[in-house]
Amino acid sequence: MRIAYLHPGSVPSLYANSVHAMRMCDAFTQGGHEVTLYTTPGTFTVDDPHAYYGVRPRFHIRWVSGPDWTPAGYRIRAARVRDLLTGPDAPDLVYGHDLYALTAAVGVAPLVYETHRLRDDPNTLGIEARLLKSGSPARVVVITHALAHAYRAAYGDEGLPPIVVAPEGADPPASPADPPTLPGRPGAPRIGYVGHLYEGRGIELILELADRLPGLDFHLVGGTPEDLARWGGRPHPTNAHFHGHRPPGAVWSYYPLFDVVLAPYQTKVYTADGLGETGRWASPMKVFEYMAQGLAVIASDLPILREILQDRVNCLLRPPAEPAAWTDALLELLADEPLRRALGAEARRQALGRYTWRHRADRVLAGLPGLGPGGSKAL
Repeated sequence: MRIAYLHPGSVPSLYANSVHAMRMCDAFTQGGHEVTLYTTPGTFTVDDPHAYYGVRPRFHIRWVSGPDWTPAGYRIRAARVRDLLTGPDAPDLVYGHDLYALTAAVGVAPLVYETHRLRDDPNTLGIEARLLKSGSPARVVVITHALAHAYRAAYGDEGLPPIVVAPEGADPPASPADPPTLPGRPGAPRIGYVGHLYEGRGIELILELADRLPGLDFHLVGGTPEDLARWGGRPHPTNAHFHGHRPPGAVWSYYPLFDVVLAPYQTKVYTADGLGETGRWASPMKVFEYMAQGLAVIASDLPILREILQDRVNCLLRPPAEPAAWTDALLELLADEPLRRALGAEARRQALGRYTWRHRADRVLAGLPGLGPGGSKAL
């Protein structure tokens, strides 16, 4: 099957939505499909986008620019995407998050619309409502059951396409490259955090833990230059080390260096520049990467994370606003190696058995015409 994947953001970029798009395209090709990613030009340049994201160069990337970042500019870009889709290599399926381009592609091929939040902008909300009620999408893909419930509440079941819940994923651990050299003290336990430094990600909690536990070294991998300057420029404990952004394909080399990893999400979680609150529906990629690596995880005890995480089964869950509870959890894990290993082993078993990107790709396509029951190309 020829799949056109429509991504509204840019590649390469510093943002997680580009990682998601590249990983999904890679997983679709692993399932035997021919994939072309339609995206906007990157916010910076790299020699090899596939290598930058740590994926195989098995799918094509088409960069399609628009005149500006206004609704009118989005529509012009969407028309350009449609023109590319109606050429001699027209796709068998149009898939993606790009609401403008998906709407423009109605009638080109069957559509699958993926969304990671309930729309609240009046302009895109109207476009989405028309798309969903047009009968064009074969299905809607969401990342959590909470988001599926929100869509059913917003639109009602009648006339809404079937909803498939597919959490984010992770690839099986790759053979690490040469490990980075971490700052800190030889022999000090290393506590890791991988992800952005946006509001609601729990960076304040990590710094408080560093202050409470001076015998541990805390390593924060990720963050835009602006966020890194904001956090790094503040007074913070000397045992908290900010590493800044690393290419997604290079992050794997950090995981084996950590004894415990943290997912300290707060009750409200914001995207870049605080533009959207997504804590009600989030399915954080970092959680699945932690799990796939077999690491002991301490995560916030939030309803949305309990869709995946179970206390003392595949992690430890602690209230996000109680630093003392996180302190106790860290000390317990560091003192109890069998518990640490057991939680990591079960997390890895679940991640590789249920939540790989390939599992996800097969799930979101399963049952579409021309595919086998698992979502791979029918033979």
